[in-house]
Amino acid sequence: MANNKKEIQKKKPMDFILCITVLLLLAMGIIMVLSASSPSSFSETGSSYTYVKKQAVSAVIGLFAMFIISRIDYRIYKPFYKIAYIGSIGLLAIVPLIGIEAGGAKRWINLGFTSFQPSELAKIGFIVFYAAYLTKNRDKLKNILHGFFIPFMILAPAAVILLVFQEHFSATLIVVGVTSIMMLVAGSKLSHFLTVGLSGGILGAIFLLTKGAGFRMDRINAWLDPWADPTGYAWQQINGLYAIGSGGLFGVGLRTE
Repeated sequence: MANNKKEIQKKKPMDFILCITVLLLLAMGIIMVLSASSPSSFSETGSSYTYVKKQAVSAVIGLFAMFIISRIDYRIYKPFYKIAYIGSIGLLAIVPLIGIEAGGAKRWINLGFTSFQPSELAKIGFIVFYAAYLTKNRDKLKNILHGFFIPFMILAPAAVILLVFQEHFSATLIVVGVTSIMMLVAGSKLSHFLTVGLSGGILGAIFLLTKGAGFRMDRINAWLDPWADPTGYAWQQINGLYAIGSGGLFGVGLRTE
C-alpha cells in the first residue's frame, strides 16, 4: 500500500512534444489575433494591441493553470466521478433557467464580471465520469447492457437532451463522439455501435437538424447560396472569400495598423 502511494506521488516527466505543440498553437493563435484585431482595436481604443494584450494575459493564465493541473495525479478524480456527472448535468440544467441568450441560443451564464458556457465544464466532467465508469466495469464491457446500453443509451442522453435545448449542436457532437471513442478504447464492442448506436445516431442527427432548425437551416442555406444573405448568416463566409481574393493562399502578412 505504501509503495502504491509512493508511485502515485512520484512526479512523472513532462510530455515535451505535447507541451511544445501547445505552445506553438498558442503562439500562432496570438499572432492571428494580433493580425485580425489590430485595425478594429486601433479604431476603437487608439491602440493596435488592446485585444491581443487581453488574449496574451488569458494565455499566460491558461499556461499556469495547465502546469498546475498537469502536476496533479489524475487518479485522485476517480472517487468523485459521480459528482462530476451530477454536477455536469446540473450545470446544463440551470442554463434554460438563468442563462443569457446570444446569437439566437441560450448557452451562457452571466457571472457579472464574465460569462461562461457550462457545456465546456460538462465536457470535462463527462470525461472524468466515463473514465472511472469504464474502468470500474471493464470486465462487463463486452456485455451489451453494461458495455453499451447503460453508458450510451441511458447516461449520455441526459446531457445530449439538455444540449439540444440549448441549440448547442457542436457540443452535442463532441459529447457523443468523445463518449463513443472512450467506450470503444475501453473495450466496448464495435458491433453494438454499428447496429443500435448507428441507427440511433442517425435518428438523433435528424432530430437535431429538424428541431428548432431555424438558424441551422439558415447556415446551410448561407453555405449553399452565400450571396442571398451577405450581411447575415453568410457574412463571415463572404468576408473569407474577400480575404482569399485579396491576399491569396498565404495572405498579405502580419498587419498591426
